[in-house]
Amino acid sequence: MFTAPRVSVDPAAFAADPYPVLAQMRRTAPIAYVPELGATLITKRDTIHREEKRIATFSSVQPGGLMEKIMGLNMMRRDGAPHMQERKMLFPALSPRTVTDHWTPIFQQIVKRHLARIKPQGSCDLVTEIAMPICGAALCAMTGLTNMTPQQMDRASQQMLDAVANYIADPQIDAMGFARSAEVDTFIDARLLALEGNPDPSILSVLARAGMPRASIGANVKVIIGGGQNEPRDALAGMIAALLSHPAQHRLIRDGTHSYLDAFREYTRLEAPIQMSPRMVARNDTVDGVDFHEGDRVFLMYSSACRDEAVFENADRFDITRDTSAAIPFGAGPHFCAGAAASRALVAEVAAPAIFEELKDLRLTGPVNAHGWAFRGPLRVPVAWG
Repeated sequence: MFTAPRVSVDPAAFAADPYPVLAQMRRTAPIAYVPELGATLITKRDTIHREEKRIATFSSVQPGGLMEKIMGLNMMRRDGAPHMQERKMLFPALSPRTVTDHWTPIFQQIVKRHLARIKPQGSCDLVTEIAMPICGAALCAMTGLTNMTPQQMDRASQQMLDAVANYIADPQIDAMGFARSAEVDTFIDARLLALEGNPDPSILSVLARAGMPRASIGANVKVIIGGGQNEPRDALAGMIAALLSHPAQHRLIRDGTHSYLDAFREYTRLEAPIQMSPRMVARNDTVDGVDFHEGDRVFLMYSSACRDEAVFENADRFDITRDTSAAIPFGAGPHFCAGAAASRALVAEVAAPAIFEELKDLRLTGPVNAHGWAFRGPLRVPVAWG
């Protein structure tokens, strides 16, 4: 039973640009039920930051939910001790030290090789020809799925995430999501056999050595593929497009006043690649005067939180000098993105600096349009150089 104010949206328009609707909700109905999505949306930053941690009410456990159906039961759909146990098993593969000592040199090799191949072209779509293959190759290495190509990794990520966000129940989207999930299982089985006698710091190897059951390995690797490909791919392409569209901001990096890490933090605040996190109400409760009932579906809208005018001045403006410490594009509670350090390293410390260094006179050659309200990123970033 939904007691929040009702706000209707046009799903297509909401996916094209959710921010005007979310801004109106923050002003007039910061907790609102959206019938087209079948969920109550929480849109204010401070409310999300507070309620995300109250897992006894807003639970990540969603039996029969879309993510569990497509990927299997993973740490994103666990709370408390079960969640922390699986997260602890994963930590050695994605710890800040492992990222710095092991993965960053691999990222550097991947980026160097790819830019050398594409540099003679003189132009490309930054999303599909640079960001996608670089992030896909990095994720193949990190997961241990070196038997997948970057293109296969990207396709698996996109189609599984499309199915996870398929709240309109399109059967074709579901079918593609299930197909990619089964395909990933085949690759996982082959690599687990190969890694038995040759362990390494990859996610597959680390989880297997920690004793995680095969079904849980598969489910967790799939959810990592979802966030670990789309998130850095969209952040890399979008951040570079934003800097090319705001040359004065880019000059602040070139003159040493600010850094690509500042740009990464500001871009992910402005266009959070993962725009929301779903929760299920586990017990009756009241928040800010709105009653929630057991079984209600709730979306914590990170994208809205990161543009909350009560927290960020000129929130719709790209400004790398901004203090982004209050932004929560990677979450704020126990489900804070486990791959955040790897994403920052790949995008801000390795790929973006190398792209601007190697592709001289990089410039946009056409419009850039982003898409999505659950997961969001640029569809195309046409560029030229030299």
